[in-house]
Amino acid sequence: MPPRDPSGVLLVDKPGGMTSHDVVSRARRALGTRKIGHAGTLDPMATGLLLLGVGPATRLLTYLVGLDKTYEATIRLGATTDSDDADGVVTATADHADVASLERDRIAASVARLTGSISQVPSTVSAIKVNGRRAYDLARAGEEVELRAREVVVSRFDVLAVRPSPDHLDLDVVVDCSSGTYIRALARDLGHDLGVGGHLTALRRTRVGVFAVSDACAIEDISASRLLAPARVAASVLPVLDVDDDHARDLRHGKRVAGIGARFEGERAAAVDPAGALVGIVERRGAEVKSVMNMPEGLEG
Repeated sequence: MPPRDPSGVLLVDKPGGMTSHDVVSRARRALGTRKIGHAGTLDPMATGLLLLGVGPATRLLTYLVGLDKTYEATIRLGATTDSDDADGVVTATADHADVASLERDRIAASVARLTGSISQVPSTVSAIKVNGRRAYDLARAGEEVELRAREVVVSRFDVLAVRPSPDHLDLDVVVDCSSGTYIRALARDLGHDLGVGGHLTALRRTRVGVFAVSDACAIEDISASRLLAPARVAASVLPVLDVDDDHARDLRHGKRVAGIGARFEGERAAAVDPAGALVGIVERRGAEVKSVMNMPEGLEG
């Protein structure tokens, strides 16, 4: 019997200087499969947690991309760049005296204004598509990029350290936020609110949902043994619905199943068979339950 293709979710600690696609390419070579995707990119400058779906488990990425996240970052006040981070070209600098005179209470007040539910315009070098093209491709081609503001939630924006220098002020911060929040835009908007400009000089993603970078592997250590089983991953983001073999077969065949919807809260659940394998993601349909995403039979939990 030929070996089964790997399937699962891989937590990788991305190093700086690599794109998320570079990490996917390395994982494809290490795991011997091309069927690998990710649940949200990181800029080349950034480090930290990437979630990769491998094999059939790429079907789970839909349920991971919207998870909230935690970042550790350094914001430099006193200069603005065209990319809102240190990889860009400096477009404006503030008077050194204005930067040096920034008081902690004033910084705290600006941070508070950028905490909670806020309206944020993404950075022009973001991966958002505009008329079918990535915003960063348009910006690098010299084209005008206008992105609409979007509502995001910054549930935590804490300043851990303030580090002054002769011409700028560095803030080490930690941010808990909803999916779709741009930390570069937070740095830009904080600098604008303080009147001195700002950009990001360091960024590390430490958490995605319940997944932590402390549990991730280095890019050199990618192997099939580090894959998280689909059932374990699904159970971490959705309620679990234990089903017997008959119900598992019916769900896999696209049939609606009555009498089991009351076993879980919410609209969706991870259906798991008696062997501990993920059958798929099920959804309430009236008084019945139907699978909206199936996993192949025979996979381990």
